[in-house]
Amino acid sequence: MNTKLTIKLDKEVIEQAKIYAKKQNTSLSKLIEYYLSQITSKQKKETINPIVKELSGIIKLPKNLDAKKAYRQHILNKYK
Repeated sequence: MNTKLTIKLDKEVIEQAKIYAKKQNTSLSKLIEYYLSQITSKQKKETINPIVKELSGIIKLPKNLDAKKAYRQHILNKYK
């Protein structure tokens, strides 16, 4: 059952949210409904996006990898 809700938000936030919703091919109402359903879900576990789940495990990294150091080196190399 759908129920109307009136809320006050910053005009700029609303405009940016409308642009985002349009890019996602959804309505602002559906976007807000989805967000509220996610934060009020009785499930305590985090849901994993299906695309992320599908990609998990594709890359095998060394167990002793220092991710911050590797990223720092990547940035240094990128902007040489």
